Amino acid sequence: MTDKRTRSFEDLVAEGASVPTEGWDFSWFEGRATEARPSWGYAVSMAGRLGRAGAALDLQTGGGEVLGFALARAPRRPPLTVATEGWPPNAAKATALLRPHGVAVVASSEDAPLPFADGTFDLVVSRHPVRARWDEIARVLETGGTYFAQHVGPGSVRELTEHFLGPQPEERRDARHPDRERRDAEDAGLEIVDLRAERLRMEFHDIAAVVHFLRKVVWIVPGFGVEAHLPRLRTLHERIEREGAFVAHSTRHLLEARKPGPGRPGR
Repeated sequence: MTDKRTRSFEDLVAEGASVPTEGWDFSWFEGRATEARPSWGYAVSMAGRLGRAGAALDLQTGGGEVLGFALARAPRRPPLTVATEGWPPNAAKATALLRPHGVAVVASSEDAPLPFADGTFDLVVSRHPVRARWDEIARVLETGGTYFAQHVGPGSVRELTEHFLGPQPEERRDARHPDRERRDAEDAGLEIVDLRAERLRMEFHDIAAVVHFLRKVVWIVPGFGVEAHLPRLRTLHERIEREGAFVAHSTRHLLEARKPGPGRPGR
């Protein structure tokens, strides 16, 4: 392939706009963008919890990649594992990926009530949910059950957001603050067992990576489109060409919550 540093702005933008966005496989970014990983190793920790679960639910599973990784490494698989996903292309991808693991994928919007009976699951997990419905999470957890998740934190990748949209109001920047999520979880009747947050360095080495990232992670620049944001894309491309990688920072928090009361024997 032609060295990306010699390619035109137009070619790079066209490439970034053409890459499929289904699922949460980020392997395309190899050599084009990097993101430091949280120290807690969420997927590996999830695998351990799945090995002790009787009935597990993965919310907003995307293409099922994280759940599939964790199930493949769990010491045993839960007798019942279900995943939800609201975007049809992702739901189809997750179904194909997770079927060999015995996982049922249920189409369910992140804003809709969960289509499960009260107290169905002793473990609910989620990696980067668009929004945590704390009332619904508490409802479908059995007494003594656990919610274990990695959430996107406040102001994540705000350097990109503000490049395209300008300074953001404080309420938007703090919308995913872990202290707010703690309060919302407790208001739903859950006890916080663990809550840790980290700020992680990201680097974008060409404008194609920026375009693909913003198409894939749609909440960073709501309403992003190449034509609508072409002048700001060109400005950023010229900056990368002149100064090197564009640096931003993601924010993540690990959250473990418990529904008070005794759990199943052996849990």
